[in-house]
Amino acid sequence: MRREHLIHLLIGAAIGIAVVVPLGAYVFVKSGIYNVAASHPHTKFTTWLTHETMIHSVRRRGSGITPPRSTSAAQLVAGFCAYETHCVACHGAAGVSRQPWVGGMEPQPPYLLDETQRFTPGQLFWIAKNGIKMTGMPSWRDSMSDREIWNVVAWLEASQNLAPQTYVRLRAAERCGPAIRLSPPTPTPPSTPRP
Repeated sequence: MRREHLIHLLIGAAIGIAVVVPLGAYVFVKSGIYNVAASHPHTKFTTWLTHETMIHSVRRRGSGITPPRSTSAAQLVAGFCAYETHCVACHGAAGVSRQPWVGGMEPQPPYLLDETQRFTPGQLFWIAKNGIKMTGMPSWRDSMSDREIWNVVAWLEASQNLAPQTYVRLRAAERCGPAIRLSPPTPTPPSTPRP
């Protein structure tokens, strides 16, 4: 009799969990209780959950990607130029701070020089090519070729061994052409209707 009672109790608990948990999640989502404002930091649990999920996902998907055997000096300069164009505003560089508006992002983008210690070149390639959901990190798959992405990864890897002011010197030398300006466009005056 006890065994039968225990089985009924376990079945009842399983059914209760199968109904209550999804219903509770639905009510939570529909209630609007969770604050999605970027000006409000994630909870410690949310930060841990999303960060750990991202790290393990990237390691799994990027582990089999092999970088090119060699990178030329021209490809490193191209990597610097692509980084200057697409990455430095959010991620900064040695001697270059991120743009002030990055402080309003949640989560804030990491400084990528530190990320070369956490991820392999193949994993960095995977991140840049595919982006990361819910972080503001875009996928560059449609706007950069694989070679261009590898050039950026090569630049990041090489940056660890360069003097800290190398980035600033290359930027000042305008190796990629005139400096990129990140100011908003000037608004056009309103048109006046014809009489």
